[in-house]
Amino acid sequence: MKNITLNNGIAMPIIGSGTNTYGKEGNEYRGALRGDTQEVDWAIDNGYRHFDSAQVYNNEEVLGQGIANSQLPREDFFITTKLNTFEGFAGADWAHAEIEKSLEKLQTDTIDLFLLHNPWDNPTEMLEAWGILEDYYKRGVFKAIGVSNFKEEHLDLLLDNAAVRPAVNQIKSQVGTWNEALIAYNKKNNIDTVAWSPLGGIDEQAKQTLEEIGNQYGKTFAQVVLRYNIERNVIVIPKSHNKERQAQSLAIFDFELTENDRELISKL
Repeated sequence: MKNITLNNGIAMPIIGSGTNTYGKEGNEYRGALRGDTQEVDWAIDNGYRHFDSAQVYNNEEVLGQGIANSQLPREDFFITTKLNTFEGFAGADWAHAEIEKSLEKLQTDTIDLFLLHNPWDNPTEMLEAWGILEDYYKRGVFKAIGVSNFKEEHLDLLLDNAAVRPAVNQIKSQVGTWNEALIAYNKKNNIDTVAWSPLGGIDEQAKQTLEEIGNQYGKTFAQVVLRYNIERNVIVIPKSHNKERQAQSLAIFDFELTENDRELISKL
């Protein structure tokens, strides 16, 4: 597995597993928890050690229990989770309580990467929330801190005012929305990019082009997309409820795209 070294020296696997529907009835985002950890178990069996979770997914405990069931050392895993800021910020006491809930559900004393999940329209509150993350980071509870769905203006707020630079910005980077300008901005400011839902946005026409490229290497269209992202040093967190397809997402280190391949993909 290739690692990306974040701006604070922490190594982060360039491929992880998304988890937002794991352990849920019908594999639905809003589904009730089934009470099992099947998808996490499969992912660990396949070799995944990097998992991406969030409070808003309402299933952090599925990941926590799956890792516990594996009986592998906690330090073998890289865990990301996120503070639910989609409805803004409800104050310091609320943030501390939510963070403690995440630690409990994930059955861990430390979190490798903790993110603000979404920006909101209150710069003062965003700096306050970021300051709370900085405190956990300085105490070693969070190994790295970052943001998700932040645009240039939101990053500027932190870069101009915060003590700790975000380690990552987790954004959309998929067929039809490669987000080249924001990725370049992240890179310029020594912030790594994580692509959420990297296999989204693929219509039939794009799939046909990707399959034609993949056929040259004996790879699937999905493997081509993931390879395109990691060749741009974009960390990817694909997700599957199928053990075989989970494994396929890891099998992308034995081929390289040509310049022509990359040009075709960039235009999709």
